[in-house]
Parts: sequence; C-alpha cells; structure tokens
Amino acid sequence: MDAEEQPGQAMTTHHIGVLELLGREGQVLRAQRVLQWPMRIGRSPACELVLDDAHLAAEHAQLDWTEAGPQLRMLPSLNGGWQGERRLHAGDAIDLGPTSQFQLGASQLRWRGLDAALPPEQPLETHLHRLQGQHLHLRPGLAPVLGLLLLWLAMLAGQQWTQLNPGSRWMDYSGAVLLPLAGLLSWVGFCALVTQLFRRSFPFAAHLRIALRLLILRMLLLGLVLPALAYALSWPRLMVLDDLIDAFGLALLLGWHASLIWPRPRVLRRIAVALVGLACLGLGLDMARRQEQQYWLGPAYLSALPPPALRLVEPKPVSDLLDALRPLEAELARQAAKDNDQVGASVELED
Repeated sequence: MDAEEQPGQAMTTHHIGVLELLGREGQVLRAQRVLQWPMRIGRSPACELVLDDAHLAAEHAQLDWTEAGPQLRMLPSLNGGWQGERRLHAGDAIDLGPTSQFQLGASQLRWRGLDAALPPEQPLETHLHRLQGQHLHLRPGLAPVLGLLLLWLAMLAGQQWTQLNPGSRWMDYSGAVLLPLAGLLSWVGFCALVTQLFRRSFPFAAHLRIALRLLILRMLLLGLVLPALAYALSWPRLMVLDDLIDAFGLALLLGWHASLIWPRPRVLRRIAVALVGLACLGLGLDMARRQEQQYWLGPAYLSALPPPALRLVEPKPVSDLLDALRPLEAELARQAAKDNDQVGASVELED
C-alpha cells in the first residue's frame, strides 16, 4: 500500500508551488502554497486564494495543472488581467512555466514552481553595520546615474564660467547650478509619482537617467557641436537645428518618460503622435511670432565664437561685405532724405 502511494506522492510534491502577492515595489506581501488543483482566485470565500481587491470578480481566475505544467485560466470578469503586454480576457489560458508574473484586476501576482531557480541567499546586514559603513554599497545602476548628474552639474558650471567675468564670486555660480538642479529633481519626482500611481513602483533613478541623458546631449549639441561646425564651415544657418532640437527633444523626453509610466504599445503610439503634433505646432507658433525677423528658425547670430584655430574655411574679405551691403545704399539714402525732410518741416513749424 505504501509502495503504491509513493508515485502519487512524488507527483504531488512535483506539483507544489507558491503564488505570491506583490506590492508596489515588487516586495512579497503574501505567499500562498499551492497544494491542491485546481485553485480558484477571487474575492469569494469559496476560492482557495481570497484577495481583498475590489477590481476582482468573486471567482476571477483558476490555476490548473495540465500536461504542459501550471496553467492560468481566466474566468468571467469585468477587468480581466495582464501578462506583460498581453491582455487577458475571460476564457484565455496561459502557461506559467517554472515562474511567471501576471496581474489580475489591480493585484500583481507571481507563480513560482518547485523547479524555479532561487536567488542566492543574501548576507545579513544589521542596521548598526550599515550606519558604520562596513557594508555600504550603491544599488546596481545608481553609480552611473550619479556620474551623469555630476557631469551635468559640471557642464552647467562651465557654461556659467564662460559668461562671467574673471574673479566672479562663487555665489554667481550657485543660481545657474542649483535652480536647474531643483527643477530637474522636481520633474523627475513628479514622473516617478505618476509611475507609482499607474504601475505601483517608484523608479526615480530610471526617470533621472532619462532626463540627464537628454539634457547632456542637448548641451553638447547646442553648446559645442553645432556652434563649432557653423563657425568652422561658415554655415551660420546650421543653427536652424537649435529650435528643431529643442522642440523634438522635448517630445522625445516626454515620450521616454511615458514609456516607463504606461508601457502599452498602443497607448505609446498615440502619445508619440500627439507629442510630435505638439512639437510641430510649437514650431509653427514660434515661426509666426518671429515673422518680422530675417530668419524664422534659429538664432540671428552666434553669441559666442569658438577659437580661431577651429576655422576650416578661409574668411571672406571686407570687400565682399561691402559688395553685399551696396544694394542697401540707395534705400538708406532715401530713408535719410525722408528723415531730413521731416526734421526741416518740424523746424519750420516751430519758427
């Protein structure tokens, strides 16, 4: 009798798994061992796994064991579920494998089977040791973000240095560095809070990395590369890209943040179209505002010139400038004569 029960007992052990309820930061809030099949998930007391989630049906989904392994089958419900980017409706079934994460209603769940690989055991670090710095380590991926932040602050300070007179006080640099830093951190914090609202996570470092990459790239392009090329090759209209980079760079920044806040391909496509449309509208309004200027896009002149050593083309002689201004001679003479007539008429009236 015992010999006959051993195969069944081995199969039952093989089918054992854990269903975990995850929190906003991915931490495990509750772990439920799965010892019998099928296993219903919902709000009803009749379910084997009862969750306090108002977005779940009484019996929302069912966990079955098939020949292919564990399988999640959706029952009739209003909100359904998600597995990654895949929307799950009533009647859909997905294979879970050794481990899989999915969402039912507003609840994040993770299946871990007996064959799922466990992460290595972590050493125990007491609070006292952390305060003493004996086990102080940066989180993975945080060091590059801090490096980008320091690089951006150094570039801001260098940009301010080029605009100040020698011997300026250090206080003259504080506003140019601290105010952009405060604005950046406020924007990143806002994006992280919105992400927590929709995805139940607070990826502050990820949003900060996105913003710093684009800000540094913008400063390199608009502060160094474009002015240097325009000066070296005598292509002043290359600075037309100034407005284009700002408009579409802002659209790229918002779209990149949106990809973390709501990573749904269909929604992201709509957001991308809307942002590009807003960028084009902003360019159109800027061109309309500057319709009386000589150029509709880009700065009218270079406010700072690179070193003469970067000049790659021969400078034009002064005679070319005079020839270019000669067509204006007749118009200036006519305007001067008109002004003289007005001055003479005003003098006669006073007499």
